[in-house]
Amino acid sequence: MAKINVLLADDHEVVRAGYHRLLESSSDICVIADAKSGEEAFQRYMQYRPDVIVMDLTMPGIGGLEASRLILAHDSAAKILIFSVHENEVLLSRALDLGVQGYITKRSASREMIDAVRKVAVGEMYIGQEMMPYLVKRKATPDSELVSGLTSREFEVFQLMVDSKSVNEIAALLHLSPKTVGHHVTHIKTKLGITDLAGLTRLAIRLGVINP
Repeated sequence: MAKINVLLADDHEVVRAGYHRLLESSSDICVIADAKSGEEAFQRYMQYRPDVIVMDLTMPGIGGLEASRLILAHDSAAKILIFSVHENEVLLSRALDLGVQGYITKRSASREMIDAVRKVAVGEMYIGQEMMPYLVKRKATPDSELVSGLTSREFEVFQLMVDSKSVNEIAALLHLSPKTVGHHVTHIKTKLGITDLAGLTRLAIRLGVINP
């Protein structure tokens, strides 16, 4: 039986190494490449054309959502499994709307990842156990419609803003200039019609992006 070739994208070397070992503990899975940023994930996909991309969401550069969008724009048949610390219906919806086929949490990845990779590899959807309640709740609301107008990068900056990160901290985390982050912040406030951090934080709480 042919092995499932996997591209593993996560910016933490220790995390990548751990999941690399986990995946290759299965005789039918081979990790053929890894990436530590969204840009690298896109480049490695174009270079190796793996059967499944296991993609973290929060990475330097363009991030996992934007990398997924770019990959699927070039190859609609690409199979992407998101694994993330983020557990809410907004991120799940944004990922599924892009066309990814799976979403598991890092909380459950050690027990679900191998099964998830196998399912996604044959074209099946796989939503992890912790994400199932959010799949049930997935629906259009005024708040979710509001943030749907944000680009993947703007949504990532929005998440970091409401997590009390400064412009300089966001710039360092995303490998952007403070000026570029400032432009994103302006666009976010304009699109959402909210000018203060307190209002953005209340929106994020309602969406489940952060806990109160």
